[in-house]
Amino acid sequence: MFQDYDLIVVGGGHAGCEAAAAAANMGSKVLLATMNMNTIAQMSCNPAVGGVAKGQIVREIDALGGYSGIIADKSMIQFRMLNKSKGPAMWSPRSQNDRMRFAEEWRLQLERIPNLDFWQEMVSGIIVENNKVTGIETSMGLKIKAKAVVLTNGTFLNGLIHIGEKQFGGGRSAERASKGITEQLEDLGFESGRMKTGTPPRVDGRTIDYSIIEEQKGDELPEKFSFSNETKRLENQRSCHITYTNPLVHEILEEGFERSPMFNGRIQGLGPRYCPSIEDKINRFAERNRHQIFVEPEGWDTVEVYVNGFSTSLPEDIQYKAIREIEGFRNVKMFRPGYAIEYDFFPPTQLKTTLETKLVDNLYFAGQINGTTGYEEAACQGLMAGINAHLKLNEQEPFILSRSEAYIGVLIDDLINKGTEEPYRMFTSRAEHRILLRQDNADIRLTPLGHKIGLASDERLKHVEKKQSHIDSFINNLKTHKVKPNIVNERLNEINSAPIKEKTNAYSILKRPEISFKELQHIEDELNQMINGFTQEVIEASEIHIKYESYIEKENQMIEKMKNLEDLKIKDSLDFNQIPALSAEAKEKLRKVRPQTLGQASRISGVTPADISILMVYLGR
Repeated sequence: MFQDYDLIVVGGGHAGCEAAAAAANMGSKVLLATMNMNTIAQMSCNPAVGGVAKGQIVREIDALGGYSGIIADKSMIQFRMLNKSKGPAMWSPRSQNDRMRFAEEWRLQLERIPNLDFWQEMVSGIIVENNKVTGIETSMGLKIKAKAVVLTNGTFLNGLIHIGEKQFGGGRSAERASKGITEQLEDLGFESGRMKTGTPPRVDGRTIDYSIIEEQKGDELPEKFSFSNETKRLENQRSCHITYTNPLVHEILEEGFERSPMFNGRIQGLGPRYCPSIEDKINRFAERNRHQIFVEPEGWDTVEVYVNGFSTSLPEDIQYKAIREIEGFRNVKMFRPGYAIEYDFFPPTQLKTTLETKLVDNLYFAGQINGTTGYEEAACQGLMAGINAHLKLNEQEPFILSRSEAYIGVLIDDLINKGTEEPYRMFTSRAEHRILLRQDNADIRLTPLGHKIGLASDERLKHVEKKQSHIDSFINNLKTHKVKPNIVNERLNEINSAPIKEKTNAYSILKRPEISFKELQHIEDELNQMINGFTQEVIEASEIHIKYESYIEKENQMIEKMKNLEDLKIKDSLDFNQIPALSAEAKEKLRKVRPQTLGQASRISGVTPADISILMVYLGR
């Protein structure tokens, strides 16, 4: 019934979609096995893509040749660039999306890939022979062979849904949990744990009084995620809105605390620190008399609304009573209550840098099975697992992104070296080289790499080369264009910037932090002629490069110094117990993680600089 596949991807969420698409587009014969083909790429939580650091990840996926950015653009109903008041390293794209169109666009995109087949059924286990995965087994007892398998099970592994005192098995509302895989992996020697996440109620937008809550419009000049010409910027947008809880809302919620699975011990899993439930917020921040609520439409035409900031697992009657006391929600009707969900995960220290497991060859984990949270984190792991599975099957070098090359590299490096005790979420603060890892230059950083492995197209590479050429030309024009003192000095004095005494190139003036290119244009008319033929994208990228040039140079120098550690390889056969000078904790952590380089070893929690010096001497011998 089935052919032998190169790769089987288990799970049709964001990780599974990117994994299947990447491997198939690179030439592997792929099967995507999912419990329900009608929920492929379902936005299980909020109908939005991107945000702080997450938006950078989406652009990196796009730059490499993945689809998340393109799908987000095609289903977008609003766009905002967050943190514009801060430096460019903090700028983060975010879109509000049409939930139904997002899933539909992903499904259609996958169906256009010739090398990709689909099978709808629960996968109950993997087939392992001689410590190598050789396929999967389904709930109907079907055995499907493959050279590699990527598990992207999301919240479905022994998923348990909580609403007040009620609890029932499920991977998502109205969808059953997946059974069998956890137990088999544990039998194979894998360590597992439990995590928890949650979602808020959905309400009827027709019953919200928008006239008394704050409107939140999209950007006046919206951008998009994808660097390709396949998508266009939005011409029309839908607004979101903002409202707040109040003391009465908190009082009603507290009435249900004794029936809350969070507080009575029924939920054992670790919840996300940075996306707490409303009951957790009012318990932890008792001094606050209100919390912000984002009122987010679920699409262009639907009346369903996502109540962002009101995630809860309290009884449905308490939810309903409390939500109607929020300003603008007096007459609101609820479509479905919020709930919490517990699920199995596998600590990611059990993975190699390729996301292949250390215990079973050709078996890869991606997404929430690794303890992460968020569509974007899942999607980039799926992309990397799909790429590396294909490369290994074709006896090619693995594709590893370093911490200085991409947020994706930071995420994977954090997971495999440090593990996670709570659902991992990406932030700009996690990336020490974030001035290099901006959202605007993801294509310049990564498209050449994506093209080299056969994922990014020739057209995408040419587009990037053209962009870089235009940036170089624009910067060169600024260096050669001279500005006269009598034209700029009046304005420079007004903003307390030192006047110039002789003709000075525009490049030098633009390096001043208080002068923007837009302001320079207003002062110097001739610059308006110079920008003809250059896009806003190129002008903005050039300005960022000019203003942050010295910082970028320092970062690159630091990376070069650290590169020596990354180049020092550690053999898999090395017995750390045979290095007596290492601390006991270092030996334990090094044995568990099995780092592949000295640089990787240096980032393991519990391994000190002294331990690294000892290792360096030992490896030098």
